[in-house]
Amino acid sequence: MITTGAVARLSRSLALAGLIAATALTTASGAESAPQTESIPASVPLPGPPPAAVPAPEQAPGSDAPVPRTVSAWLPYWDQEGAYQDALRHADQLHTVSPFWYEAVSAGRIDAHPGAGARGIIDGLHRAGTKVVPTVMETMRSGALAAILTSPARRAEHTDALMRTVATRDYDGLDLDYESIAATGDATYAAVRDGFTALVTDLCRRLHTQGKQCVVTVFPKTATTGRIWDYAALGRVADRVRIMGYNLHWSGGDPGPLADTHWYEDILARATALVPPAKLEMGLPAYGWNWPSDSTSTAATRHVTWKEAEELRLEQGAPYRFDEVSGTPYFTYDDGTESREVWYQDARGIAAHLPVLRKHGVVNTALWALDFEDPEIWPVLAGG
Repeated sequence: MITTGAVARLSRSLALAGLIAATALTTASGAESAPQTESIPASVPLPGPPPAAVPAPEQAPGSDAPVPRTVSAWLPYWDQEGAYQDALRHADQLHTVSPFWYEAVSAGRIDAHPGAGARGIIDGLHRAGTKVVPTVMETMRSGALAAILTSPARRAEHTDALMRTVATRDYDGLDLDYESIAATGDATYAAVRDGFTALVTDLCRRLHTQGKQCVVTVFPKTATTGRIWDYAALGRVADRVRIMGYNLHWSGGDPGPLADTHWYEDILARATALVPPAKLEMGLPAYGWNWPSDSTSTAATRHVTWKEAEELRLEQGAPYRFDEVSGTPYFTYDDGTESREVWYQDARGIAAHLPVLRKHGVVNTALWALDFEDPEIWPVLAGG
């Protein structure tokens, strides 16, 4: 179980992600449609979800051989050992593991989370043939990151700090997950966007001179979201661009699916027009949110992993339901004081979403996060 403090850190600024993703509801066709659901009557025993159909793998043009799908995944520091063992079990599918280990707090300072740089984990993943590309995130106060990005001197200082971080261990590169810039207002939008592009360009150049990978994690770009990231420019310099394809509905909004097939269609149509599909990784959720059903309730919305969601569903005797519109599971229950609604993701939902990735030629995925997921996700990803 994740502690309250860990949940706050877990989200990699999921609240910010949700603020941006929530506005996408107006552009995600079908996201607000009445759910088309399958339910299991409460009078019969409660089985788990039906097996996910494993999609047929796509083929390379002019070839009978399937295009290999790769999986990257984040390793949360608050569940480090469990996530590490999970990574070892699936090392044959993992392209990269990104331990969630570092946080940028100023231009010249990168702090380490508990357990960061654990040599046993780095060495074990390398022995298993998996690249280790730790994530550097940030949750600076409003305007602080923008001030760094728009100052050439402070930007250079920050790049130096990042390079010192990657040199502390035998890392294969860095994943930059900077989210507070998503709230940049119109007055400084262009300068901050260009400053971030300049930072990533310089960082990637320096990482590449050392034979290391440069990965950038971004929010989805839709008609109303994601403009702060210059996808085309980032795609030219980064080895991988990870799109956080989750939090369509989030902890600060009303209950609903974390992702949606129509939303993915919009995201990937835009992304693949700007970034080579081979460089894209579509981020997939292995978690969910537990909301009060009444939008006027003051009760907290709680984060749940897939494991926690399924344990709760069985404990409450709630039927498994699957929303055919969005391609995600959910259930409802009464906790004794109010009705609650849980939306999350499982293997069946991932199987429903993979055809959209396949349509746009995106074969790389990124999972948030290791040791959260439905184990049946792995054969689905291998086949899809």
